[in-house]
Amino acid sequence: MRAILVVLLVATPSLLLPDVSSDVTQIVALLSIFAAALTIFEYASVYPGIVEFRNAPPFNRLRFISLFLIVFLISMVVRGETNPSAVTDAITDFGTGIGEAIDFPYSPVRQILLLLPDDTISEHVGRVRMAAGISYFISMLTLAVFYFFVRIRNWPLNRGPFNVWVNLPTFDPTTGGDVVARLERDARFNIVVGFTMPFMIPAALKASESLFGPVTLDNPQSMVWIVAAWAFLPASLLMRGLAMARIAEMIERKRAKTAQARQALQPA
Repeated sequence: MRAILVVLLVATPSLLLPDVSSDVTQIVALLSIFAAALTIFEYASVYPGIVEFRNAPPFNRLRFISLFLIVFLISMVVRGETNPSAVTDAITDFGTGIGEAIDFPYSPVRQILLLLPDDTISEHVGRVRMAAGISYFISMLTLAVFYFFVRIRNWPLNRGPFNVWVNLPTFDPTTGGDVVARLERDARFNIVVGFTMPFMIPAALKASESLFGPVTLDNPQSMVWIVAAWAFLPASLLMRGLAMARIAEMIERKRAKTAQARQALQPA
C-alpha cells in the first residue's frame, strides 16, 4: 500500500495535467517504479536503511500527506485553466486568497515571484502566486500538526518505546561526543536551514541565471515540482529539527531519572 501511494504521488501531475508528452510519461513511469521499489525494500526490511523515523508515526505520514496535497492541489489549479470544474474553481479561489494574503514584501511567496522575468504576463504571475501560496500554507499547517503531536500527544512515546537505531539509521551514537549535545546541535542546524531555505532557494536560482538562464516556470510539470520542493523541503527540515530536539529531551530526562534513582540507593 505504501508503494502504491508513492507511485500515485509521483504520477499525479502526469495524470491531471493536460498535454503531457509520451517522453514525460515514460520518465514518470520509470521514476514511479524506482520510488515503489525503494519504499518496498525500506519498509519490508527488518534492518534500518535510509528512511528516518520509520517506526515513529505519524512523522513520515504527515510528510507524505503534505507533499501529496501540495502536488495534487497545484495540479488541479493548472488543470482548471483548460478543463474547469466546480472542484478546480474552488481550489483556484482558495489558492488565490492564500497567495494574496501571504504575498507581502520580503515574504517567501514574494521571493519566489521575484524569480520571474519582468515581462512575465500577469496570468502566469497569478498562477505562480497561487501555487506558492498553497504550498507554503500546507507546509506550515503540516508543521503545526506535527508540533501538536510532539507537545500534546507525547510523540514518539505515544506508540511505545522509541528505538534510536531503527528510527535514526544514519545517526551513530557511539561517535562524536555526547549524544544529547550532538542531537541538539543537529536540531538547531535543521531548524536554521529549514527556516532560511524558502528565502535561499529563490536567491540561489536567481544567482544561477547567468549559467542556466532565467527561471520562468512556464512548464506546468516543472512548476508543480519546483514549487512543491520549495515549500516541502524546508518544512521537512523543520520537522526533523523538532524531532531531534524531542529525542534529545527524552534522553536527558532518562538520564536525570537514572541519576535520581542512584542517589536514592543506600550504601551496603
